[in-house]
Amino acid sequence: MDIRIESPQFPTTNALSSYLRRRLRDHLPFGTERIREVEAHLSDVNGRRGGRDKRCRLIVRLNQAPEVVVQSTDSDLYTAIRRSADRVGRAVRRSIGRRLSSRRRRDRQTLEPDPVGSLA
Repeated sequence: MDIRIESPQFPTTNALSSYLRRRLRDHLPFGTERIREVEAHLSDVNGRRGGRDKRCRLIVRLNQAPEVVVQSTDSDLYTAIRRSADRVGRAVRRSIGRRLSSRRRRDRQTLEPDPVGSLA
């Protein structure tokens, strides 16, 4: 799985990059073949004007499932990263869980014999 970090408005420091990777590792079910790629977009929405404007947008591309996209905005970029990582972790687990539940239901239906005397 690949993690790409894009921050066109400011340089990505080693500390910022390692913090983001550590948070993703803590919150995403790594070691699974279901996650193909993670893309992180870090930005300063208002530029020099300040305020609650640091944004972390995470896009997780899954195998055989729709991509998961979340974003958080805060005055502190590290807080925005932490919140986004937490939210994307929950969303990915939910998405994978739905996919597995759907597959189990489908498998059960194909394995169950038709009831005796059904008109189907």
